[in-house]
Amino acid sequence: MDADAIIIGAGACGLMCAVQAGYLGKKIILLEKSDKPGAKILISGGGRCNYTNLFASDEQFISNNKHFTKSAFTQWTVDDTVSFFETYGIAGKEKTLGQLFPDGKNAKDVVAVFTEICADFGQRIICDTEVTNIEHLEDGFSVKYTKDGNVKVLKVPKLVIATGGLPIPKMGATDFALRFARKHKLNIIETAPALVPLTITGKDEEWYTQLSGNSVFCEVSNDEISFEENILFTHWGLSGPAILQISSYWRRGEEINIDLLPRQHIVDLIEVERKENGKLLLSTFLNRIYPKKFTEALSKFLPIDKQVASLTKAELESIDKTIHFFKVKPAGDKGYDKAEVMRGGIDTNSISSKTLECKQIPGLFFGGECVDVTGWLGGYNFQWAWASGFVIAQNL
Repeated sequence: MDADAIIIGAGACGLMCAVQAGYLGKKIILLEKSDKPGAKILISGGGRCNYTNLFASDEQFISNNKHFTKSAFTQWTVDDTVSFFETYGIAGKEKTLGQLFPDGKNAKDVVAVFTEICADFGQRIICDTEVTNIEHLEDGFSVKYTKDGNVKVLKVPKLVIATGGLPIPKMGATDFALRFARKHKLNIIETAPALVPLTITGKDEEWYTQLSGNSVFCEVSNDEISFEENILFTHWGLSGPAILQISSYWRRGEEINIDLLPRQHIVDLIEVERKENGKLLLSTFLNRIYPKKFTEALSKFLPIDKQVASLTKAELESIDKTIHFFKVKPAGDKGYDKAEVMRGGIDTNSISSKTLECKQIPGLFFGGECVDVTGWLGGYNFQWAWASGFVIAQNL
């Protein structure tokens, strides 16, 4: 099979790379471990696919090199993503915080855009393959893979590794890229689950379990960053958008702070109530702000059966501390099975930010999640996948 490059991994980055290479007249072979391309795209956003974020910039990404994504995001912008999908019949509909979803369509339609363009260009997508060996030759690469029990070898001048990260093993995620990088003495930034629910164990576990299913709008923060969105109590700890966001910055053993009323001051609201209706029970007051079950759970920390007028200064201070400085020390996270992305990955110092070509191995490119680039929740990681796929295609 005559091709200009092999792309290992037909996910978001690999598919975009194949399509963009097709525009440039380059022939591509995609080798995909799963039984269909775009497996992770298909489950994203519950099948609705939050395919970019209108506010995406290098500021919303975690990497040892915070400037690494700037070049890629200059070469392929959010406007480019929006225009690309609009050209193929997918208009964006903004949800919260700049999140863009297909209007009236879904993840299957997003994947179909890529597979149809690949078919038009004659780009070959070979699924159910297992790459077993890669050799770096003087004039390119030799890729050995198995399909249907048969061993095949392809030789190409350029190679792209876009096999993703470790999250969701049942969707075919593997450590292929990381193993390849280690074998070739490339540095790996320590990996961990990111955008992942956090677990609570020990003496506090029962308190969180009783609140399972309750959601509260909060500001969740640590020493580095803060996020204002909902948190969700579960029978094993905490989830919800704000928790998933902070999880990418959390390290085991650290505390996080939860402000349970981020845009108002609880004591100021109580003082107003004391003047207008001092006989009001604190529980009734709190029920106006929180679900009843959450108010009942707060009885562990607060005198919710007292009238607001009779609250002492010490009690008001306790209320202030509980509501605005609720400290949580997670035991851990739910792991790669529940994580949306991987933090860490192949060190960006090994990769050109302008071309995404490996500095130590000319002709080899890394893109997408296997690189030490981790975006926030809300379409940011897709924007990195599209941008890195585009950049690589320009340099094949």
